[in-house]
Amino acid sequence: MPLVTIQITDEGVTPTQKAALIQGATELLQRVLDKNPATTMVLIDELPLANWGIGGLPVEIYRQQHR
Repeated sequence: MPLVTIQITDEGVTPTQKAALIQGATELLQRVLDKNPATTMVLIDELPLANWGIGGLPVEIYRQQHR
């Protein structure tokens, strides 16, 4: 029974987008690993943007420097 965790920032992802992520991850596991969609679980973990960093910087600063 596979469990996929998708971690994203809490920047307004819609329920429709979340449903697409769940469907896509489930289809990927079925196609690549022959896993049963009925027993595949997908968890979307939305984290505050302030809890993310890239390249040693908080993500907001990183984005400002790499526009």
